[in-house]
Parts: sequence; C-alpha cells; structure tokens
Amino acid sequence: MGSPLVLLDVDGVLNPLEGPHEGYQRHQCSPQGITYRLWLHPGHGRMLLDMVEAAGAELVWASYWCDHANEWIAPRVGLPRIPYVPIPRFPGVEEGRTLGAWKARHVAAWSEGRPFVWFEDEPDVTTCIAAEPGVGEHLLVATDPLVGLTEEHIERAAGWLRDLSTR
Repeated sequence: MGSPLVLLDVDGVLNPLEGPHEGYQRHQCSPQGITYRLWLHPGHGRMLLDMVEAAGAELVWASYWCDHANEWIAPRVGLPRIPYVPIPRFPGVEEGRTLGAWKARHVAAWSEGRPFVWFEDEPDVTTCIAAEPGVGEHLLVATDPLVGLTEEHIERAAGWLRDLSTR
C-alpha cells in the first residue's frame, strides 16, 4: 500500500483568491514568463511538514503549478522541494470534462491506490475522485478558495491520518 500521501493544491489553498489575510505576504512569481500575484503564508510549510512527519506521510504537489511550485511556492511557504503529480493543462469543458474531473483523473492514476489526503478547492473533486477506478482510501479537505488553508483543515487531515494508522 505504501505510506499515505498528502496532496497539496496551490491556488485557492495556499494562495487564497481574496487577500490580504493576517500573516500572508504578497509575492510576484513568474513561471514560464507569466507573472502571477500571490498571497502566501510563510507558516504553512511548518504546519504541513509537522503533520506529514507525525503521520509518516509524503507531501506532494497536486496543482497545475506542477514542478514550478518547487521553485516559486515552496521557498515562500517554508517547504523543501517535493514531488508533484504531473497534471497537464486542462483541455476545457468543450471536451466534456470539468476541471475537478480532469485533476481527479491524474491524481487517482498517480497515487496508484495509496491512501491520501487532498487539500483542494475545486467543488466537484469529491464526486470525481470517488468515481475514479482504483483510487485508494482518501479524504478530500475542501478549502474555501477565498480563505485558503486554515489550522482547522490541517487538524482535520491530521486526525484522519492518525485514524488511518490505527487500522
């Protein structure tokens, strides 16, 4: 089965879409020459690392930022370089897919049946991930994209990971 995964989205999770919030700092990031303005909290990394260490879990990016998150996001929130789910660009709804279904397909395939917690703000991901074949036991921790990741989200995920380890 392997150790559990903690999957982490960027926009709407680490980067709330509405700012400023207490403790967040404004950053400009320019992956592939496109400039984004982000709100990031430098304490998120420590909270996430403490949680995965306590659970014996592996922290992984599950974001369209892919490996760019290691360069532009990780150092600003206090994370080391971590693996990422390779999520290709969303082809659009004209192909009959929602954004959540597209991400869920790639997350399910990449996780290969391992249990995971997923911090995500896409509203339809819960239904979509459950419908994917071979998906492991999981907990979707839905964040409000205007607020982003909170201590309550971390506590909920940590509790689920503790329960998982006692089964």
